[in-house]
Amino acid sequence: MSTGLLLQAGSGGFIGRFLAQNGVPYAASIGGVISFIVAFVVVYLVGRAILFPILDRVFEARGLEPHAVRPLKKIAGVFVVFVAIAVAFGFAGYGNFLTSLATIAAAATLAIGFAMQDVIKNFVAGVFIFTDKPFKIGDWIEWDGNSGIVEDISFRVSRVRTFDNELLTVPNSQLTDGVVKNPVAKDKLRLQVPFGIGYDDDIPKATEIIMEEAEAHEGIMDDPAPTVRLTELGDSSVVLKSRVWIDNPSRADFVKTRGEYVTNVKDRFDAEDINIPYPNRTLHGALQVEGVQAMTTSADD
Repeated sequence: MSTGLLLQAGSGGFIGRFLAQNGVPYAASIGGVISFIVAFVVVYLVGRAILFPILDRVFEARGLEPHAVRPLKKIAGVFVVFVAIAVAFGFAGYGNFLTSLATIAAAATLAIGFAMQDVIKNFVAGVFIFTDKPFKIGDWIEWDGNSGIVEDISFRVSRVRTFDNELLTVPNSQLTDGVVKNPVAKDKLRLQVPFGIGYDDDIPKATEIIMEEAEAHEGIMDDPAPTVRLTELGDSSVVLKSRVWIDNPSRADFVKTRGEYVTNVKDRFDAEDINIPYPNRTLHGALQVEGVQAMTTSADD
């Protein structure tokens, strides 16, 4: 192949033309390779040197967690590589090849997009989780009848450890399309604990016991103060509902505090002869027996 044909196929950029002018064999091919490598390395290094410090400042200003920063930096690195390849192709004089590659890539992207709709949906949902921060690693969340502690958040799925020690891998779209309850999103959590007493029991005395045990428990906050209200006259009991607050809540604190509080109130009720009645049920009906002939006896039998 002559030098002229090589230059038509791809001039090899500035380096290829320089080598061709000096009579170097295969100047276009050699120049193209050298130009591609040089352009790629320069653009890649300069791109990382400029882009990454900017991203670090943006992430710091946004207050993103480390688990969110790492994948975002990986995406930025892929973007820099893509730009470096595109610039290197142009610098090496492979314009026609780059145009063909872009056309093929566009068609492939369209086909992959249709085939990976769910993956893309979960990816976008993951971005919203990182930016909106409805929960973070270590939070206790509840959704669609499930609950657990968040162990990992990625761009496609989140992993939640249930309280039965089961690991759930949840597509991110399920956590953005529905309602997610995050009881520990704030610094404190309110507990509502109902206590049922008998109709003949002393309501003011029971209220006093419930309040005293709430104030005596170290895990229950004094401010906001505990409250007790009569909320229901049930079929077999009068319901007093206690509302108390716990500080820096977690699932373990919630269960432990509630259990100790209820136990203490129950012990005081027993000591003060206040009953926690069982539900009463009255059954009505009749029993009919068919096919049995009635027998009569006389006094002579």
